[in-house]
Amino acid sequence: MKRLVLACAALMTACAHPGPRGIASGAHYVNMGSSFAAGAGTGEAPAGSPARCYQSIASYAHLLALRLNLALTDVSCGGATSAHLLAPWNELPAQIDAVNEDTRLVTITVGGNDIAYAGNLIAASCEQGEMIRVANLSVPCPPPFAVSEDAYAALENNLRTAAEAIAARAPQARIVFIQYVTLVPQAQCEQSRFTEEEAAALRVVGARLAAITARAAEASGAETLAMDEASRGHTPCDSDPWSTGLPRDYQGSLAPWHPNRRGMEVIADQLAALLAR
Repeated sequence: MKRLVLACAALMTACAHPGPRGIASGAHYVNMGSSFAAGAGTGEAPAGSPARCYQSIASYAHLLALRLNLALTDVSCGGATSAHLLAPWNELPAQIDAVNEDTRLVTITVGGNDIAYAGNLIAASCEQGEMIRVANLSVPCPPPFAVSEDAYAALENNLRTAAEAIAARAPQARIVFIQYVTLVPQAQCEQSRFTEEEAAALRVVGARLAAITARAAEASGAETLAMDEASRGHTPCDSDPWSTGLPRDYQGSLAPWHPNRRGMEVIADQLAALLAR
């Protein structure tokens, strides 16, 4: 006991603030991001969640909170961009407003909407004039979306700034950026319908999104869960898909080019393993 007291006297700050590694049962957990964080289409919506956000009780955040007995505040929302981490979006407050000094875990999956990643995946996998189902709505196949280099630069800045702001609000929280699962198959099939040229271009977008997220996490002292690497070989064209594509005459309830229930379960597993380390 005397040695422990002396150690604490020598390292007062460390003893007074044990740090974010241990996340106790009942700890406050905030999940932030877009539809990839919300679990769009994977299950019924949690009670009280905004209808337009397409949150799911089968998202990785809800699965993790249930497993670890965490007090989850889920502010993820379909269509959100990195700007909405720090700024209001119409009637929705800035997602960071859910974070406070008692928060012990923050997970973030966002950025695809900033650079039209899902939009261009959908545009490439359908044909002009074709009607497709997105979030239980029938909509026409969109044209490709142009994305500027400024959008990539703004995304990286927003991610880094958000992580730094979260750390300032919740000094004892672990902040984990969760990479998007790998979506573009190496060999195309009816689930993807990409040309090889389209597939190659979309792989570049996915790789840039992953690199930007990793750099922002490293620069801000956050952690990264490399689901892009873990999910290789689990695209919509593989035998054990962790995401859904967009086959012709698609009538499913899942969001095209998003993680499916299996994908959400795997992300929750991988996240739990990361937190245990």
